[in-house]
Amino acid sequence: MLRQEWTVIFSTKAQAAIEEAGIQCVMMNSKIFQTDVPKELIFCVAFDTSTNTGSHSLSSSRLFSSTDFFQKDIKVEDLGIGKNAKGVVAFAIVSKYALVAMKDMAPGNTAEMVLYVSLDGKTWAKAQFPHASSAQLRENAYTVVESTAYSLAVDVVLHERASIGTLFMSNSNGTFFVESLKDTNRNERGFVDYERIYGVDGIGLANVVSNAKDVEVHGSSKQLKTVITFDDGSNWQSIRAPNKDSEGRPFSCDTGDAEACSLHLHSITTPHNFGRIFSSPAPGFVMGVGSVGDSLRAYEEGDTFLSVNAGIDWTMVRPGAHKYEFGDSGSILVIVNDEEPTDKIHYSTDLGQNWRTYEIGVKILTRGLMTLPDSTSQKFLLLGSVARGDQKGEIGRVVIVFLDFARTRSRKCSDNDFEKWYARDRKTECLMGHRQWYKRRKPDVDCYVGEKFQDPVEHEEDCECKDEDYECDYNFVRSGDECVPVGPEPIPAGVCDGDSDKTYLGSSGYRKIPGNTCRDGIKKDEKIEKPCSQAAPKDGDIIHQTFEFSSFIVQHAYFKDSTTLLVRTVDGAVWQSSNEGYTWKQLFPDQRFLAFYHHKYSNSRAYLITETNTFYYTTDTGRHWYDQSAPTPPNTFGAEVLRFHPQSDLLIWTGNRDCFSDRRNCHAEAQYSRDNGRKWDLVEKYVRNCAFTKDKDLNADPTEILCESYAEKKGSQLVMEGAPMQLVVGGEFFSRKKKMFDQVVGFAKFSEFLVVASAESGGRSLELQVSLDGYHFATGQFPLGMHPETHAYTVLESSTKALFLHMTMSEDPYYGNILKSNSNGTYFGLSIENVNRNDAGYVDFEKMIGLDGIALINIVSNPGEAKVSKEKKLQTKITHNDGSTWKLLTPPKVDSQGRPYACDTTRCALHLHGYTGRLDPRATFSSPSVVGLIMAVGNVGEVLAPYKDSDTFLSRDGGFTWEEVHKDAHLWEFGDSGSILVMVNDEEPTDHLLFSTNQGLNWREYKFSTDKVRIRFLVTVPSDTSRRFVLMGDYPRSSVSVAIHVDFTALTSKKCVLNLDSPGTDDFELWSPSEEREERCLFGRQTLYHRLVRNANCVVGDQQRIEEKIVNNCPCAKVDFECEFNHVKNEADECVLLPGATPLPNDEVEACKNGEDYWYERTAYRLIPYSSCDGDFRPDRGTPHVCPGFKAHGPFFWIIILLIPFGVTALIGYSYYRRSGLARGTIRLPGDGSRSYRSESGILDTLASVPWYLVGIAGIAWEWIASRTEGLFYTSRRGYRDLRVDEDAQILRFEDEE
Repeated sequence: MLRQEWTVIFSTKAQAAIEEAGIQCVMMNSKIFQTDVPKELIFCVAFDTSTNTGSHSLSSSRLFSSTDFFQKDIKVEDLGIGKNAKGVVAFAIVSKYALVAMKDMAPGNTAEMVLYVSLDGKTWAKAQFPHASSAQLRENAYTVVESTAYSLAVDVVLHERASIGTLFMSNSNGTFFVESLKDTNRNERGFVDYERIYGVDGIGLANVVSNAKDVEVHGSSKQLKTVITFDDGSNWQSIRAPNKDSEGRPFSCDTGDAEACSLHLHSITTPHNFGRIFSSPAPGFVMGVGSVGDSLRAYEEGDTFLSVNAGIDWTMVRPGAHKYEFGDSGSILVIVNDEEPTDKIHYSTDLGQNWRTYEIGVKILTRGLMTLPDSTSQKFLLLGSVARGDQKGEIGRVVIVFLDFARTRSRKCSDNDFEKWYARDRKTECLMGHRQWYKRRKPDVDCYVGEKFQDPVEHEEDCECKDEDYECDYNFVRSGDECVPVGPEPIPAGVCDGDSDKTYLGSSGYRKIPGNTCRDGIKKDEKIEKPCSQAAPKDGDIIHQTFEFSSFIVQHAYFKDSTTLLVRTVDGAVWQSSNEGYTWKQLFPDQRFLAFYHHKYSNSRAYLITETNTFYYTTDTGRHWYDQSAPTPPNTFGAEVLRFHPQSDLLIWTGNRDCFSDRRNCHAEAQYSRDNGRKWDLVEKYVRNCAFTKDKDLNADPTEILCESYAEKKGSQLVMEGAPMQLVVGGEFFSRKKKMFDQVVGFAKFSEFLVVASAESGGRSLELQVSLDGYHFATGQFPLGMHPETHAYTVLESSTKALFLHMTMSEDPYYGNILKSNSNGTYFGLSIENVNRNDAGYVDFEKMIGLDGIALINIVSNPGEAKVSKEKKLQTKITHNDGSTWKLLTPPKVDSQGRPYACDTTRCALHLHGYTGRLDPRATFSSPSVVGLIMAVGNVGEVLAPYKDSDTFLSRDGGFTWEEVHKDAHLWEFGDSGSILVMVNDEEPTDHLLFSTNQGLNWREYKFSTDKVRIRFLVTVPSDTSRRFVLMGDYPRSSVSVAIHVDFTALTSKKCVLNLDSPGTDDFELWSPSEEREERCLFGRQTLYHRLVRNANCVVGDQQRIEEKIVNNCPCAKVDFECEFNHVKNEADECVLLPGATPLPNDEVEACKNGEDYWYERTAYRLIPYSSCDGDFRPDRGTPHVCPGFKAHGPFFWIIILLIPFGVTALIGYSYYRRSGLARGTIRLPGDGSRSYRSESGILDTLASVPWYLVGIAGIAWEWIASRTEGLFYTSRRGYRDLRVDEDAQILRFEDEE
């Protein structure tokens, strides 16, 4: 939204500007524009159609201009885009920029908000935001904030569910934007915590949300931090806190550590006075209310701080929150208590060095403190309200106190009383390329400035250009100290003419910060000569870029929700690409790295682990890396070195202790940090595995730590293999320890479950313990004959309110049974037998991303034969009801060449290679961005063929139907939410890839190399929303590995259209997984998803993903039920009790805990936990019984119970009546008949919580409300009908108080 309001005042008689005028009209001011603008020029947003109803279509809203008040000269501004310049929402002037906000309603576009900018009111240009930022303007989701004459600032909401934005700064003409600051704080009205320091170039203050992810995902309260920029948003840093408070005492945190202990200030979203928040025209003076620590505390807990050098250094001037004002060009500073009533003000006449107190004679609650807007006056107005007890004589409810400080100084300042004050930062006295200084009164002279209504005069001295005078140019991003391109550079048409051997003059990657006036010195923004192969391709072209590493790639991973990729090679080098593999940079070449970790809960954090106790970390997706010291070198016992917590600063480090000099006591030691590794505290010694209990879905104590540790804590851990391992749980970061199990095999966290494998004494009997809170455990119950006493098990993916477990039943060869639990993970039933696994523990079990309850497995079809021959014959099966039933995949009728398959009997099916056959387990069948689309390698036959004898298959409907898309085995990737599919041969070295823009109907080749490369990995961003891919592999008979960046961005520029109001008229279609089968419902409901129309050749881009739509719940069917504990399905597909097994007993307490009317005896079936079906078909319900409680008794019983209280009350009332004298007409004292009760949660308390400036209006309304609601809030207590005990307690307490 444009936060600008304008009033146009004419010296002549007002005239009607334009009929059907719309939103606003603004007159241009030629003084602030670069070119001559007619002084009569007016812009109006209006509609080009008339209406009788008073409502208009947004498509008829346009921008009109006129130089004669719309008498004859009426022009429709086309903004350079012709008839598509419609849908105008707002027009405003910000600094020197004229802005038009409109919805892009051109055919083929998605009606997102766009900005058009002009410097002269004639030539307009569309504002371009970098595609690397995912910035998308939405109505009421962006704010044009305070800007300068050389840069436009726009804050854009990128978080879907929270008032959190990202600040972008433009170049000098306002058309190209670069990301300045992420996670800015804003409120629901669109106001942003960002303010420039008045009159000082390049300095601004902003508040950021440090826990943005928790706010977005979990609805946590915002934790705000204040940051400051000295170079107009190119770099931001924490505000250095003062060393001591106003009374000379040190703060509770270490102010030398700016990351953990800095100054934070309340800003625009929580104003407590009139006008600007921090500064005024008094040069260099900045004040604010805030706190010192790791985040901003509540306003009432804040103190008052002052800076006299534009935010570089700060002092705490007074404890508590105060309103403040600047007067006489900064020579008078006034503050007044803003927390409680006061009869004093405090002021300083020496730039805040000393403060005096003045009594105003009346105690007031401050409402406002103000002076002239230019801060040149010595007079102030103090507004306040007076408590009823202090209203005496002429003093009423509201007072205005006039304060005049003219007599506090006796003379006017002369020239000798002033000094040059330079606005300088700590590193250099130059700001924005020049030394900026003002004349300011010396602090120790006793005189007044007295220059009313005169703005301070700014003086400038240009400096030589240095590194800090430059920032990343458009389409470049910061990577360490360099600016790297986000992709090929756009160039004007005709420059290269498709000849890659030519060169062109392109951007160096840097630009001078807009408004910077530096001269000479370093010239980082000069154009450089580049080969045309690095330029953006013309429409329809594909480009690639190749980079060679000196050794093989052993680890690679993207930052989630980012274009930054890390790669580790076998020689210990770590490489980073900030642009999806387009360019690469080696990080810390003098270090050898053992591994890197991405933070599990914070997408922007990663850690590089060296051989020593030094590690490196980033908190901004690799833009900057910092070194840090760990307490020990990383462990060599196989434990994860780092463990993470949803609160991103909490870490656990497991390292080696005493393993280099004296190995007799070598052991693993775990330590934790609460500040991202700055300080460490011991958790436990002799450990195998330590982790925080808390997980995203596991509702545990956030301070609790779990540790597997040896009971005997002495000697060398190297020889302790097989010794008893305890599981210890410790709250308050392991300060309160409790041993949970004497001997454990291990623990794992999945979804809302914590699973522990515990062993009885001697270790021969294994039990599964399950917890939902990390403290209380229940023993898992298994079907008869399947107790995991001597079996290994693998906990599988669990996302449908049930826990899946693979229990190994054979170890030569490996395979086992999949068991599925009830909703709390305690009772396990058999889902399917003989499921394949490998010796590393990977199981051929994979759930479809985005379609809960659909999973693919491979089973061993010849278990008896395999035990003898050691050769497994695998078959693929699928479930569409969360493991209740499994069936073979239906094969396609013809192959990719249109020929029928050789296998055509009923025993033929499609079989796919799963996890156990992949080099990279992250190469999943499905994608988070394309619901229902699956790709896999397999064959049509009776059993699964070897990988190199397999072909590539695709399904668009969640595995119901399949088609072969190409011969031979391929690696595959999904791009741009499914609008492009890429695959590359995975059987032999190749020089080309295949791509499809219609989801596999047709495939085209693209050659990426003159030499053939054995491709090992094919990757793109984790969200699968990019059109850029990276192929990683190696040359045959060479130790060199290669990363090939392939860019399909220019293949088409057509944007996909999504029209929710008119499905079927856009590029998407509504699809349901039930369309391809007899059952119309899945999990008891009919759900519709949006998917791209197969032949729609367009770019999805950063469009918001549309959530699935549940049409209706369905009647329960057989597929909504699975076998109860100790039951299995027979040949007739019926659940029967296992021979010799005992069914679960009935549990009426559990069945009635949610207030049910009836409970039912158990049967052989149970409802699938994820199903939402309804209806009368319920095979899981046996004989019904009334739940204990009210309905367990008949009507006669309740009539007796109801009559008893009335009878007792009547007897007591009659007795009281006889004894009280009321029966004989005694005298009643005044007030006897008044009400003796009140409500503590009614309208009065609601009014008490609203801002003070609304109380006056609310007070007027109260009389009207009270007259119409008297008794309403006291006679009805229906809101407490389910809390009968609490209700009675409330009533008794009220009576006692009265």
